Amino acid sequence: MNKNKQSGFLANHSQLLIPLIAIVILVIFNLFRDPSFFSVSLASNNNGEPVLQGNLISILNGASELVILAMGMTLVTAASGGQDISVGALAAIAGSVFVKVLKGGPSISAFTVLLAVICCCIVAMIFGSFNGVLVSVFGIQPMIATLILFTCGRSIAYWINGGATPTVESPIINAIGSFIPGIPVPTPILIVILTGILFSVLFRLTTLRLYIQSVGINQRAARLNGINHVGIKLLAFMILGACCAIAGVIGVSRLSLINHETLLINIEMDAILAVAIGGNNLGGGKFRMIGSVLGAYAIQMLTITLYAMKVPSTDVKAYKAIVIIILVVMGSPVVKEAFDRYLKKFREKRETLAGKEAA
Repeated sequence: MNKNKQSGFLANHSQLLIPLIAIVILVIFNLFRDPSFFSVSLASNNNGEPVLQGNLISILNGASELVILAMGMTLVTAASGGQDISVGALAAIAGSVFVKVLKGGPSISAFTVLLAVICCCIVAMIFGSFNGVLVSVFGIQPMIATLILFTCGRSIAYWINGGATPTVESPIINAIGSFIPGIPVPTPILIVILTGILFSVLFRLTTLRLYIQSVGINQRAARLNGINHVGIKLLAFMILGACCAIAGVIGVSRLSLINHETLLINIEMDAILAVAIGGNNLGGGKFRMIGSVLGAYAIQMLTITLYAMKVPSTDVKAYKAIVIIILVVMGSPVVKEAFDRYLKKFREKRETLAGKEAA
């Protein structure tokens, strides 16, 4: 009985070993390099408000858009067995819509901001459903299907605001991108927490997780059991579209302007890597969203570590690639199977020694 429980526990949690090991190694490395690396202090911003600052806050804050996109990417990967490479472009489209609505009113009020958020979410979900239709209805491989929006998405974002890069100066926008007055924690971190809670409630109150995993594991079997595989894949892409909209709003609010060319540029690669580092099967099926979240924070921690070591920005991607290759190889099925065989032999040897001692 205990052996079964132990093996079940290891099976359920081994998926998180790679991101956890990566984070632990980075933590230990930074503590040896600089014991004060993770120190957090309370300072005052330009408005005299108390705010938290430090590398740890920078990691949690800087990874916010990536974490939100990784959550949505996890669902698409699990349901379709492929990845959406258009999330950065879609976030730029959503950000452009967000700014367009804000600039369309006489002033930026709380109602205008809420309306802008709703509009950009709707638009992003429509574009997400376009990707979803290509994948679920026409059977196009996800990476090829989303290549269309990846190619033209930023041009669409450019057209929305007539090629301009308008600013949106407002205390409300500044609060979304930085700090809410009286709250020392950066607002993007709070948005990530809220998004995680929404996903948790969604999975607890509905059968979405079960349906997504069923479609990803065996689409034909899921269909025979009455699960609408087309609708599930379409819904996964629409949820990812909403995540792109949230990430785009955060990105715009950080700078108080929209730049369609640079907003969340290349973030789609980091989102896919976060899912992979999180131990999720890129071929679809079972998933653990917390793994993708940890993978996203591991990537951001690596980035902050490299900058803290004075690595030139032009070399950061090369160093990240080396570390990520190691992490992905460690999480590959071949390495996992070898590790499982080693654990099995170790347990058998330990049980044999225990039996001899008892005799």
